[in-house]
Amino acid sequence: MPKKKTSVGTAKAIRAANAVKPSKIVQLIKALLMIMGAVIFLATAASLFFVNFNFGVVMLAGGALLLILYGYFFERLIKVKWLNRGLLTIGVLCLALMIFIGVYGQADNPTYHEDAVVVLGAGIRGERVSPTLARRLDKAVEYLEENREALVVVSGARGPQEDVTEALAMERYLVGEGVPAERIIKEEAATNTRENLVYAKAILDGIFSEPYEIVVSTSDFHIYRASKLAEKAGLSAAHIHSKTIWHEIPRNYLRECVAVCKFWLLGK
Repeated sequence: MPKKKTSVGTAKAIRAANAVKPSKIVQLIKALLMIMGAVIFLATAASLFFVNFNFGVVMLAGGALLLILYGYFFERLIKVKWLNRGLLTIGVLCLALMIFIGVYGQADNPTYHEDAVVVLGAGIRGERVSPTLARRLDKAVEYLEENREALVVVSGARGPQEDVTEALAMERYLVGEGVPAERIIKEEAATNTRENLVYAKAILDGIFSEPYEIVVSTSDFHIYRASKLAEKAGLSAAHIHSKTIWHEIPRNYLRECVAVCKFWLLGK
């Protein structure tokens, strides 16, 4: 008889332990989601000391807040199958697109016989180029050292939190890196990638009387869309990429995913 009592007691203890485990797992997942969201939100807020406020910042901050809310209501939301399936599908598709544009952006294809380099803008702080833009310009400098006959077009208007046009800040940076001013052409009206390329083409059409080729210098995540927009603008364009620092990947790649989807839908 005592053995039976022990056996029954053990079975009850096991059942009780098993009943508690799922609750602990749920609480752990809930806490992790909320912590991840908080960390991402704080990191995004801190990035504003180094980059201008833009759509990428809004997206990442918004996503972080949604992650916190999802974690807070996790016990209820986990039961909503259609919501979780939808979120999983969106997440997988977004990740696949990020991988695609990241891999596409690694394959540079210049011949070093192009007639001009077009450096696409990426924001400035006051009068100083942003770290992302500096890397694009450094890549252009490397190219210009290999191809000493090429011109360089720096493109970008003046935006919020900017004291001068992006093109002027870029010109100053290139001159500081030893690029002769006479090789630099400023385009100071463009406010987006499509305009960067369309307006640069208008300038270059007036310089070259015969067909010419260009190479676009931009960030790895930006290569795919920039190449397609250059093609659409009627430019014969190769491309060279600058790398994205790890902590900039979420903001820039998320924003670019939206921009690529917009391009696919609207062609711009």
